[in-house]
Amino acid sequence: MYLLNTTKIKSTRNLLNLAVVAGLAGFTSISFAQETDTASDADDVEVITVKSERRIKRVQDIPTSMTVLSAKQLEKKAVSRLDDLPFASPGLTITDAGLTQSVNIRGIGLASGDPDVTNGVGTYIDGLFQPPIVSTLNFYDVANIQVLRGPQGTFAGSNSTGGAIMVTSRRPEIGGDFDGNVMLGIGNYASRNARAAVNLPVSDTFAARVAVNYKNRDSFYNSTGSVDTDAGSLDETSARLGLAWSPLDSTDIYVKYETSDKSAGGFAYRPIEGTAYSEGRTGSIRDLAYNTPSQNEESADSLLLDISHRFDNGLSVKWLSGTQEKEIDNIYDYDATELDVSTRSQFVKEDQVSHELNLISPDGKDFTWVAGAYYQKNEVLVDIDNGPFPVEIDIQNQKVIKGVFGQVSYRFSDRWQTEFGLRKAWFEGSADPQSGVVVGRGIIAPDGVKVATISGNYEDDDILGKVSVNYTPSRSHSFYGYIARGYKPGGINSETSVFDKETVISIEGGWKGRLFDDTVSASVAVFNNDYKNFQNTNIDVTTGRSDVYNIADASIAGLEFALDIYLDNLTIDFAGSFIDSEMEPTQPIVNTRESGSPSLPQCSAGQDASSGTCFDYTPFLVAAGSGPNLYAPEKSFTVGIEYAIELSDGALLTPRLNYAWIDEQWTNLIYDPETDLLADRGLLSAMVTYETGNWRVNAWGRNLTDEEYVSGQQLSNNTEFYGAPRTFGIDVNYTF
Repeated sequence: MYLLNTTKIKSTRNLLNLAVVAGLAGFTSISFAQETDTASDADDVEVITVKSERRIKRVQDIPTSMTVLSAKQLEKKAVSRLDDLPFASPGLTITDAGLTQSVNIRGIGLASGDPDVTNGVGTYIDGLFQPPIVSTLNFYDVANIQVLRGPQGTFAGSNSTGGAIMVTSRRPEIGGDFDGNVMLGIGNYASRNARAAVNLPVSDTFAARVAVNYKNRDSFYNSTGSVDTDAGSLDETSARLGLAWSPLDSTDIYVKYETSDKSAGGFAYRPIEGTAYSEGRTGSIRDLAYNTPSQNEESADSLLLDISHRFDNGLSVKWLSGTQEKEIDNIYDYDATELDVSTRSQFVKEDQVSHELNLISPDGKDFTWVAGAYYQKNEVLVDIDNGPFPVEIDIQNQKVIKGVFGQVSYRFSDRWQTEFGLRKAWFEGSADPQSGVVVGRGIIAPDGVKVATISGNYEDDDILGKVSVNYTPSRSHSFYGYIARGYKPGGINSETSVFDKETVISIEGGWKGRLFDDTVSASVAVFNNDYKNFQNTNIDVTTGRSDVYNIADASIAGLEFALDIYLDNLTIDFAGSFIDSEMEPTQPIVNTRESGSPSLPQCSAGQDASSGTCFDYTPFLVAAGSGPNLYAPEKSFTVGIEYAIELSDGALLTPRLNYAWIDEQWTNLIYDPETDLLADRGLLSAMVTYETGNWRVNAWGRNLTDEEYVSGQQLSNNTEFYGAPRTFGIDVNYTF
């Protein structure tokens, strides 16, 4: 969906500029990504363009706040998988939540792990929307990654109320060379890494690209319980085959197959301090005391077909189609202690098929347009078994998303341009009548007792889009302002409960520019969001299942800024975000910190909770809300500095330091500072790169201060996850 391109600009530099720019640091903002050549050609600064909105543009000319990271920048910023991105893109948060990750931009996205909830920040790989499960795989052979902030409804649809993350893999190069790269690496915790990619130019019209990735390491944790566990270990293998064919100069066909398998030994967590099982919590975040087995097996397979054709009059048609199958098979010690014998097995499968058709007007005109249609169908299967007292939750859901969209752009002078985008979106959700909750199989009755049925149908639709005005006084400066509307569908909880759609109206204004003979690139963005019907998970007392509710409305405003400075062989980059958010008071919710999640319905009059078929939630109902939006850190920033040293033999030695800081985040609308607050954290990483000829050696270290921090929570069982400790290693790369 997005491509990376570059054109070079010659620039002169002087150290005096650094002092001048330092005074602007509090004013400048989110930068478009840049990539410098090696220091031997240090005067060439590359301007990155992306095929945003289905048409190639300089990032500077795109009217939205965004970060673009090339493959080289991902390596420099120590970004190897999705949850590393917040340390390179302020305002983005990705927190561990067990089965899924909560991805939010500006405090908008996903605050629930329920499979019925649609992402508010869609992740797309080569244009295909990714279901939220199996999302922690490592990146490999990537061309670039883009983080777009604010609603992206015109092109990304209903999965983008908060923004979108676009991952673009490298494609085969027709007419290119037979070339590629190989990387081998080792590190502490017995880490072993290997990556390889090769471009195969079979003919003048056909090429293939093969890429593989392998990563294996021991667990970051010690097993101290009565049942041994290697939870937190990693054994991951991925492979990708891409085929590109251009039978005509005007026709391009691309087919990609990708497969991945990962084993992590199970979830590595402890009970949250102050919750039911915290007395059994180990004394160190690196010790796990389990008394039941643990397992985490994940797999993903995808097939993509991308066909584009350009007619003689310049009109283009593009069809993007894909299928994906993702599975997770988990077993975990539910209470994460030896105080109780409680286990959960969890199997989740999600199959997705999607199709998108685009018509794109010719480039180079004052009036341009894009029109398209979209279809996506997801089938979700969830099978959860709790023990030792058997509680079974079976869910079979289907979701269908459809949309038609278009955008027109008119340049009515050399400096002024306006854009108008619109999308009509439809959503249909259904749950199979066989879905439900069964308790006591083999104890209360041979087949158990079905205490809740989860079935029904849900439909909604909405209109979303964007209007922007762009002013470009020169090639080095651009100003923009827009108003956009995003929407996220509702869905089904049970026969007696549904939740409504979520909407946001965002207003944003910004500036992007180059200063001091192009030695500096900078930008600023200010925004305000009106957020309605926030979707959050709590217990539906009629079923005992953790379901989704429209909790409250929220307001979110903020500022984003960044700065990239290039002075001879010295490069400095800085980016930051400030978010001010407020959630309105909510209806009473169940305090699951105290009640736990018994997966049982509310006892009716005369029912005894000791029977094991019901639970009394009445003492645990509390008021909530009146605080910041969840997963919305008030402040975050990242800074990096590197200096390329030219050695006498033509080699380069480049040391680099990165520091990223993320403010505290709330995870629960009860706002208990003991149980609901993720503390702020600051992470320091470093890299020293030696390059000579076709060889490159990286010595690297992450979390060099060995900071201990909570990376997320699984709210259903009141447990918390932890970030990686200090890791270090060395990678050897050969390019041919």
